[in-house]
Amino acid sequence: MTSPSSPSWSERFVIRDGVRLSCRDWGDRGNRGDRGDRGGSGGDVLLLHGLAGHAGEWDATARLLRDSGHRVVALDQRGHGGSDRNPSDGDVSRAAYVADVVAVIDRLGLDRPVLIGQSLGGSTALLTAAAHPDLPRAVVLVEAGPDGANPGVQEQIGGWLRAWPVPFPSRAAAVAYLGGGTDSVGEGWARGLEERADGLWPRFDPEVMVRSLDENATRAFWDEWAAITCPTLVVLGQGEHGGIIGSEEYAEMVRRRPALHGTSLPGTGHDVHLERPGVLHRLIVGFLADGGATSPPTGRPTAA
Repeated sequence: MTSPSSPSWSERFVIRDGVRLSCRDWGDRGNRGDRGDRGGSGGDVLLLHGLAGHAGEWDATARLLRDSGHRVVALDQRGHGGSDRNPSDGDVSRAAYVADVVAVIDRLGLDRPVLIGQSLGGSTALLTAAAHPDLPRAVVLVEAGPDGANPGVQEQIGGWLRAWPVPFPSRAAAVAYLGGGTDSVGEGWARGLEERADGLWPRFDPEVMVRSLDENATRAFWDEWAAITCPTLVVLGQGEHGGIIGSEEYAEMVRRRPALHGTSLPGTGHDVHLERPGVLHRLIVGFLADGGATSPPTGRPTAA
């Protein structure tokens, strides 16, 4: 079906092991989602949002990529948005997220898509590329990397999610709270809320989100990082509050995969895709056009 507020994409569903996954299928510029599995001239793209996020976060980037000739699909990952919020199988492991991606690629007919993921979606993209090296054409990680073993992450994220003053009485209130002073970020998060009679509510269960971080709290994914064989771009925030990828982690990423291409965006934070979608689009298109250019051997990303 087509969203009345966003007529440029169609909602499509994939069922895997009884779990319903919702996708925004943008098609490409020539078909706007109406040509089924025939991708655009720029190749296929699958967009993966972060924890507690939603496919609509990618709307600006998706539209730009579609208009550049790419067939674009954005997935509401399990537990999020229009997908099943409490998966019937109870599985929110990293492997379940990866298996969902593989199912979406297969059933929507995506041909060696570029996997683009932000935060936890970047982790999903990384692990998918490692487990299925012949599946993606390339990987783009936005504020995501292989480091982990952070035992405090669940308490930190869970506490933040549970503290949301829900229901939000208005969209403006949600934007102000969720954006932390950045309207574009607040708007992106607010678009994922569900309108009910008493106000606006998140489209996720905080406890499901916390369980989705079980593996991130206990181990890193360096072996998986080293197993990726396709061209990879890492885009990092570099603003007042910084991003989540530190210089030591990035240097180790380069050491293990010297062909890595990395870019930092001054003045941005963790939600780069919401703050600078146009810049992110240009970086992705340029990276793909160059066939995955290599970064300078400095251990630091170049600034865009």
